Parts: sequence; C-alpha cells; structure tokens
Amino acid sequence: MKKILLLGGTGFIGSSIAEQLVRRGDAVIIPTRNRERARHLLTLPTVELVNADVHDGAQLDSLVRKQDAVINLIGILHGDFERVHVTLPRAVAEACARHRVPRLIHMSALNAGAGDRAPSAYLQSRGRGEAAVRAVADQTPSLKLTIFQPSVVFGQDDRFLNLFADLLRFSPFVPLGSPHAQFQPVWVEDVARAMVMCLDNPATYGMTYPLVGPDVVTLRELLERVMAATGHRRLILPLGPALSGLQALIFEHLPGKLITRDNVRSMSIPNTASMPFPAVFGHAHSLGDIAPAYLSASLGRARYSALRSAAGRKS
Repeated sequence: MKKILLLGGTGFIGSSIAEQLVRRGDAVIIPTRNRERARHLLTLPTVELVNADVHDGAQLDSLVRKQDAVINLIGILHGDFERVHVTLPRAVAEACARHRVPRLIHMSALNAGAGDRAPSAYLQSRGRGEAAVRAVADQTPSLKLTIFQPSVVFGQDDRFLNLFADLLRFSPFVPLGSPHAQFQPVWVEDVARAMVMCLDNPATYGMTYPLVGPDVVTLRELLERVMAATGHRRLILPLGPALSGLQALIFEHLPGKLITRDNVRSMSIPNTASMPFPAVFGHAHSLGDIAPAYLSASLGRARYSALRSAAGRKS
C-alpha cells in the first residue's frame, strides 16, 4: 500500500482520482478546509480527510512528510493566479525535495507551455508554475516529476456542460460569447486513469503530457450537443469579440463569475493538441459516448450509465 497525498482531492477531478487510487489499495491523504464539502469521499475506505491549509508552509511540510507520492491538482479560473498556480506548486515541489518524496504529479493546463507568450494571465501563470516545479525537479535527481495538461474536462459532476444544461432549463435564448472557441474535451475518468497509471511507470518520469479527447468542437457545437442531450432547444445568439468581452465584463461583477475577460482571452487560441491522448495510458473516450448519458438522466444513476457506455455494455 502506497501513501499518496492528493492536493485538490475534494474537487471534480480529484474525486475520480481518489476513487481510482482506492481501487489500487493506496492510502490517500486529502487536505481540506471544509470537511462538509468533502463528505462524498468519506465512504472511500482508504481515504483520510485532514483539516489543513496547504498554503501554510508548516502544514504543507507536515502533509508531505513520509508520502510515497504527491499529486497536485489545485487550480483556479479566476483569482490570485500567482499564489495558486506558481507559489504553491513551487512550495509543494520544494517540500517533496526536502522530505525525499520520490514522485510528484503536477496538473497544469493545455497551452500553458506558451508561458508569458500566452494570451491570458491564467495560462501565463500555469506556464510559470510548470517552470517552477521543473526547476526544483531538475535540482533534485531523486524527485521524479510528470506534468499533465488537460483540455476542458467533462464528466458527471463537471461545471462546464452541466452549467450549459442548467442555463438551458431557464432561458429561452442563450447569448453565447466566443462561439468559435475550439476545445478538445477529455473525460474525467480518462484523466484520472492517466494520472494514476503514471505513478509507477518510469517511462513517464520527466514527461509532460497534453490530455485531450478525440473530438475537436467549438463552444457553439458543445452547446448544441447539450441541447440535443437534454431536449432543451433554445435560440443561440452568437456574440462577436467586442460583445464577448462586454458580456465577460458584466459577469465578472456578478456572484459566481461565470466567465471573465481573462477566460475570454484564454479561449482566443484553440484549446486543442496536435497529438492524441497518450497511448501509454490507453485510449480516450469520445464526448458522444459519455456526455449524453449524464446530461439526459434525471436520476443519480447517470454516472453508472456513462461507465457502462464506456465499457460497451447496454445494461
């Protein structure tokens, strides 16, 4: 049994990774500042929820000590990018080096490799975060690093396609900013599988892997697929660049910040990869194989329908 520290483990992607680690028999430590939001993980037999603030150096040191591997999934779409995407990953890598943790998995984002040439503060910070953890790993031969760069991640509990589905229930039309933005959505279970499989595979040491699905779609096409799956047909009002920016400016000042101007800048370049899903981790499932099952379901069995679909089973 390996001891794995899963940072960001209470979130959408982290929950899937935790489940897959538990299936392997690993002991998983998940820090959280809100145990109520992480109650869904309490049923996993080898998961331990720990009250901690990972931005506190002493608490982070205590968490990292004696772990066999650390997986860092922590990221934000708006807020203090430098603190979350650069300072924290550097601190995590340095703690791993100090305590001789042999394995570090870092989740970044597609297009982060563009660094300061990227069009948005989000992507620039992701690039600097990658550079920070690489610098520590380069100076620590015993620390084996792997970086993952997923496109937009979809799945049963995502905040992307499900957000569209919620909007369609209540609005007779959808003013859609950046309708031509391109994505290559990847299923959360495929992302989790890749990150778990790489833990013990020396061939992945020092590697950076873009994670994408087989479908390249525009934002408008994604919305149309959600309409088809939910049966909620609505009028789409595509917005040009100026109105997309204005829409984002308005949303920035609303609770929840559905989208920001920095998000719009991120979408100004294709969120796609020139290479397919890495063969070393198997194959990626298509959006059409998975999403309709959970978008159209009204009961809580949608996750199992999606898994059955991926396995080629009818019932």
